[in-house]
Amino acid sequence: MPATTAIERVLRGLVDLHCHSGPNPLPRRFDHVEAARDGARLGMRALLAKSHHHNTVMDILAMRERLSGLSTEVYGGIALNQWVGGINPYAVELCLRMGGRCVWFPTVSSSAHVAHHNAGGGFPNPTIPLSTAQTDIRDDKGELLPEVYRVLDLIVEAGALLSAGHLPVDDVLTLFTAATERGVRRMVVSHPNFLIGSDAARCRELTALGAYIEHETSMYDPEVAQARGGPDMLMRWIEDVGPEHTVLASDLGQRGRPMPVDSFLRVGGALLDLGLPEKDLRMIVRDNPAFLLGLE
Repeated sequence: MPATTAIERVLRGLVDLHCHSGPNPLPRRFDHVEAARDGARLGMRALLAKSHHHNTVMDILAMRERLSGLSTEVYGGIALNQWVGGINPYAVELCLRMGGRCVWFPTVSSSAHVAHHNAGGGFPNPTIPLSTAQTDIRDDKGELLPEVYRVLDLIVEAGALLSAGHLPVDDVLTLFTAATERGVRRMVVSHPNFLIGSDAARCRELTALGAYIEHETSMYDPEVAQARGGPDMLMRWIEDVGPEHTVLASDLGQRGRPMPVDSFLRVGGALLDLGLPEKDLRMIVRDNPAFLLGLE
């Protein structure tokens, strides 16, 4: 049996909050079971399966027999894009009461993502024809929709994770302020320097509300063609926001991209080489995401 490397020891027990396993209308490299099987080789504790299009809890329940016996647990959630009816409390209620752990506010149907796409930003084409539409969280007067408050209450009831999705940062601040007032305890912002339109100063406003800032290995992995920076950029973000407010996930599963475990090893190892203490890397890959997924 091969010896365990230093980076493998540090990453053991990690939790990936951003895994794009299938089935999905976008081309995927592996399904939820294959993702868990791959995670097990690094001792991954759990992963959160994300789809822009549907409630992944039902996939996971259907795969229950195939998942049994695997050491990496798989959890699901729902993204509030047009394919589930947008800001749809009924769909959220079903997802969370069937065991869902996360509600992503609009991702690919957010105004920020639609603007990115219309400006020529790259995004995979679905394998089937799908209509597109924008999903907003505010009414014509700029106030949060009543449905948003109902969704927040359901998140509180379930103790689930609220993700900002791909909302623009001003909407994220408004949403997270309301969420904090309603009693939401777990909040996360993904890739703030991509689509969200944030910087470290705005992120500190969000962490003051109790939010965590998630960065993805796929954004900083030199073996990902679409990576938007190197590990040194990620290191600066961690220093600016603080490891106690930071999460590292993969955002992988797309066809043609690396396996999440391999990307974690490369990016995690690079962070250690740049001087990130082992305890801080454990915090951002294990402790913080475990709290956000409700595993503490």
